[in-house]
Amino acid sequence: MKIKYLGQQSIPKLDSYFPDFLDSIPRQNQNLTECFGLDYWNAYEFSYLNSNNLPVIEALEIKISMHSAHTVESKSLKLYLASFYNKKFNNPTRAYKLIERDLGKLLNSQVSVRKLNRFDDAPNSTLVSRFKNKVPRNRVAHFQGFRSICPVTSQPDWGNVYIHSGSDSIDSKKLIKLLKSYRNKGDFHEACIESIFISLRNDFKIDDLTVYGKFLRRGGIDINPIRSTQKKLIFKNFRDFSQ
Repeated sequence: MKIKYLGQQSIPKLDSYFPDFLDSIPRQNQNLTECFGLDYWNAYEFSYLNSNNLPVIEALEIKISMHSAHTVESKSLKLYLASFYNKKFNNPTRAYKLIERDLGKLLNSQVSVRKLNRFDDAPNSTLVSRFKNKVPRNRVAHFQGFRSICPVTSQPDWGNVYIHSGSDSIDSKKLIKLLKSYRNKGDFHEACIESIFISLRNDFKIDDLTVYGKFLRRGGIDINPIRSTQKKLIFKNFRDFSQ
C-alpha cells in the first residue's frame, strides 16, 4: 500500500485549497455485509476565512459509512483540511458541502459533514473489570487502555472500547483476554473494531451486539468506528475525557 504523502520528506505547500492531498485505503470488511455501522471522524483543527476575511477555527464531525469500499487515510485528511486555512467562505455551509463532495468522490460513497457544537451524552457504562464473571445483557461495558499498532507508522494507537449485548451475557474474563490480545497487532482502527465484533458475534455466539471504538486523536483527528447487528445504533458521537 503506497500512501501519497505519509512519511515523505516534502509535500506541497499548504497555501491554498488542495483536494489532491486526499488519499484512500481499501476496507477489509467483506464479512460484514449484513451488519450496520459507521465511522465518526472528529476533526478539531478546521480553519477558513469568513465573510469578513477573518480566520475561523471549528471542529467538524465527518460520518463515513462502514460499507464504503474505501476509507480516507488520516494524515491525508489532516493535510487536506489544513489547506482550507486561506480559503474564504461567505457561508460556512459551503465549506462543509465542499468537503462532503471531495470525500464522497474519493470514497465513492455518501459522506456527511457538519460543524460540531457539542457532543452527544455518553451512555451509562461499567468497566469490564468490575464484572467478576459475566457482563449482563443490556449493560454497556467499556474497556480502557485498548492498544493496537498502526500498520503504516508502527506507532501505538490508544482508545477505549464500548460493548453492548442485548441478547446474551458475556464472559468478562474472556472478553478482557480478547481485547488485550490486540496490544501488539498492527491494524487500522476500523479493522480492529470489526475483528472484535466478528469474534464476539461468532466465537461468543452473541446475536444482538454493538461494538464502539473511541480512539484517541492523532494530528487533531479522532476516529470512532461503530459496528452493530442492529440498524438503529444505540451509540452516538459522544467524547471520552481522554480524547
